[in-house]
Amino acid sequence: MSAAGQDHFAEKLLAWFDAAGRHDLPWLHPRTPYRVWLSEIMLQQTQVKTVMPYFARFLEHFPTLPDLAAASTDQVMAQWAGLGYYARARNLHAAARLCVQQHGGDLPRDFDALVALPGIGRSTAGAILAQAWGDRFAILDGNVKRVLARYHGIAGWPGAPAVEKQLWQLAAQHLPQARMADYTQAQMDFGATLCTRHDPACMLCALQDDCVALRESRVDELPTSKPGKPLPERIALMLLAENTQGEVLLQRRPPVGIWASLWSLPQADDHEQARQWFATHLHGDYDQAEALAEIPHVFSHYRLRMHPLRWRALAAHDAVRDNDDLRWVAREQLPSLGLPAPIRKLLSTVIPAHAGTQ
Repeated sequence: MSAAGQDHFAEKLLAWFDAAGRHDLPWLHPRTPYRVWLSEIMLQQTQVKTVMPYFARFLEHFPTLPDLAAASTDQVMAQWAGLGYYARARNLHAAARLCVQQHGGDLPRDFDALVALPGIGRSTAGAILAQAWGDRFAILDGNVKRVLARYHGIAGWPGAPAVEKQLWQLAAQHLPQARMADYTQAQMDFGATLCTRHDPACMLCALQDDCVALRESRVDELPTSKPGKPLPERIALMLLAENTQGEVLLQRRPPVGIWASLWSLPQADDHEQARQWFATHLHGDYDQAEALAEIPHVFSHYRLRMHPLRWRALAAHDAVRDNDDLRWVAREQLPSLGLPAPIRKLLSTVIPAHAGTQ
């Protein structure tokens, strides 16, 4: 590709951004390394309109990187709960602590140092450097992959190593010499609002004259979808136990896996396992459980069908109160804990609103 071709792509994209891009996003004012990093992590696999209230609330609790590093896991998870993909929050927290330990409480302005932090890959590091400092680095998130695949007519699933390598090369070739922060934001805005996955606005596209996919009537084909297969299903029993004070028994999830480190209801794969857990931790009659309505929940790699079982006015074995990962929680304390969204919804349904669950 000639230098003129490079400038043509970036020049048109920047002109479109000046006229139609999103200039009022909260992480742009001010555009600091910490705010850029936080927004980039939150925006992974999550839409802007979903992220915005979480971003504002997160900054209220952790206005600086050292504030985030000093927070407890429960405090961080409580502000992330409902945003999903919880490994992002754990990595964000761990990276903040490393920045305090190794980089004086700031994000490092160095590509290799950024990639060495938990949760920061090649594209995220490039986005931070380009937007926070104006450094000349490419990005390749889902929006950029889609735009480049259509513009250049690149077939094949963008997640395949060979295709991704080709897209990285093209992303680097298109980099302008200046306005890197705006150009990086322009790429993300263009893919999110105009060159969308479904029903792209090709007739309004600033790049339409040179778009291979449009010229060859392949817009709907590109980028090539990931080879798919049906999602497997799993069933889980969720044990909702309340004591005589109306407190709910919650268990912290393991540090890895689904909902890692969040507080949730005790969970079992079947009644035999649930009955054994009940007998180990609670005094009462397992067979007196009230079966609540099934709760379906879809993860990226399987569907979970949750079957809540409820007991009231139970007593726990004494050891429960001494266990940091299993404890009774008062109703008014529930909003302050990091709870998975479907569990929070369940508890808000079965526990009266006046008890402080709203």
